[in-house]
Amino acid sequence: MNRQIGIIGAGNIGGAIARGLVRHGDVPAGQILLSRKREELLSDFEGQGFRIADNETIVGQCDIIILSVLPGQAEAVIRSLAGSLDAERHILASIVSAVSIREIRGWIGNNTPVVRFMANTAVEYGASMTCIAGEDEQANEAIRKLFDSLGKTMIIPEQLMPAATILAACGIAFFLRFIRAVSQGGIQIGFHADEAGFIAAQTALGAARLLMHTKNHPETEIDRVTTPMGCTISGLNEMEHYGLSSAMIKGIIRSFEGISELK
Repeated sequence: MNRQIGIIGAGNIGGAIARGLVRHGDVPAGQILLSRKREELLSDFEGQGFRIADNETIVGQCDIIILSVLPGQAEAVIRSLAGSLDAERHILASIVSAVSIREIRGWIGNNTPVVRFMANTAVEYGASMTCIAGEDEQANEAIRKLFDSLGKTMIIPEQLMPAATILAACGIAFFLRFIRAVSQGGIQIGFHADEAGFIAAQTALGAARLLMHTKNHPETEIDRVTTPMGCTISGLNEMEHYGLSSAMIKGIIRSFEGISELK
């Protein structure tokens, strides 16, 4: 990968993408330029070989520009750069929630390819689920190629991007909370906290890999470990009695409803 990559807004997710590109994407840190409103927070990245720059320098030197700012900041940032964006050279890839391609193109004012994507913080460790949407097929493929080494990718219609935000980005927090609950249960039945947390996380990883490799429905794999009158089915039934699946579904729907409130 010889392209220069710029990340405008290298906070939690922007920084995770930068580190993931170096660790798993075969992109040298020196080819990644980072900016952030509070530049002093990027000192650790500078020590790791990343280049710290202002937004104008990023546009001037980079081919792929990843926009990772808050929804309320997006318009001002894009309008400030619009005159420097070159439709023949640049790809603007936005991970900004609730800001559409149409809005971004309107702020740019030219035909620079715009791609929306949604990754999650596991991108740093090559385990993100990244959903990609855009009107330019070549630009979509360029961003897909960039993120293929950082986990799994999927091209989706833009109208599904809010749903992808909930499942792929917010979903990390949902699963982490579930793992935390499992580890707390493990403490109560005898393990130390670090042991219970390790067992819960590794077991969750195993469950995910089962589904990724077999492509089975979750209930198929559940049936394999539930025996008549056994401890697994009794535990599952108790969890459902207290609303496990219902709570998860309601939480996802509530997050989805809330995404329209971000701007």
